Amino acid sequence: MSRLLSSLQDMDREYVGFATLPNQVHRKSVKKGFAFTLMVAGESGLGKSTLVNSLYLTDLYNNRKVLNAEERIVQTVFITKHTVGIEEKGVRLRLSIVDTPGFGDAVNNTESWKEIEDYIDQQFEQYFRDESGLNRKNIQDNRVHCCLYFISPFGHGLRPLDVECMRALHDKVNIVPVLAKADSLTPTEVRRKKMKIREEMEKFGINIYQFPDCDFDEDEEFKQQEQLLKDSIPFAVIGSNIQVESKGRKFRGRLYPWGVVEVEDPAHSDFLLLRNMLVKTHMQDLKDVTRETHYENYRAQCIQNMTRMVVQERKRRGRNVTTSLKPAPFSSLVYQPSRSPWR
Repeated sequence: MSRLLSSLQDMDREYVGFATLPNQVHRKSVKKGFAFTLMVAGESGLGKSTLVNSLYLTDLYNNRKVLNAEERIVQTVFITKHTVGIEEKGVRLRLSIVDTPGFGDAVNNTESWKEIEDYIDQQFEQYFRDESGLNRKNIQDNRVHCCLYFISPFGHGLRPLDVECMRALHDKVNIVPVLAKADSLTPTEVRRKKMKIREEMEKFGINIYQFPDCDFDEDEEFKQQEQLLKDSIPFAVIGSNIQVESKGRKFRGRLYPWGVVEVEDPAHSDFLLLRNMLVKTHMQDLKDVTRETHYENYRAQCIQNMTRMVVQERKRRGRNVTTSLKPAPFSSLVYQPSRSPWR
């Protein structure tokens, strides 16, 4: 017994205690809570609101008004934001969904993505001001961490509007492309459509969210999961908030004359992969890339512009000071007989 106590005392002497730092960070983070902002973009009718409700098991669009065809003609792009607090196993999440109704619905969609681009920049600007202010303790992070861009399953790949919009946004936000309404395509058509979209994104230089490379010491299961995510781009998804009953069990899905589509069945869609990526595995990485890449680029540009303005102002003031100290013209210093004190 004495030897055991002596051994424990020796272990206590060698144990400093900094190994508990992760636990301290975890407790502090859980107490503070987390925030995540998700933007959804794409033309009307592709199931954006349904998918968002399916992802987070909530109803964010219960008061939404569906516009008719005549109202859509005159509608312009505007930004709506829905914020909801979600708690799961003691962890609180402030989820903000930024919707872009009106995008792609007009007859002339020239620069219809400008409102979206301006909104992202405005959130960067507000965060930059708060970060540069005196009270930086309780800064609210409203930066857009991820943009789900919905691509129509009809047609032959990306439309010109899709290309121009993603090229305008890819340096400002993490774009995750989504192939909407995958149940309208056969499995072969889904594979061909995915391949076509990936080829066009590479052709037009569209930079989407890049999954981080796995470390060499990661287990094989994790590496396979990461590779599966990379190969699934764009995610072919199906959304539904309706409970369907089949073979004695209930699940969210869609009932068709030829059968039942289950939203969370990997054989039917990539919904489960997308939800796991957004919520379980890559939410923090999306926030890190936003902070370390997109926001830092914006911040660096702001500082460069401010520095350039200061330098220009100093040069302007320097010219004014030089002008005020400039000696009088030579003609004014020449002796004038009429002003002679000896006259």
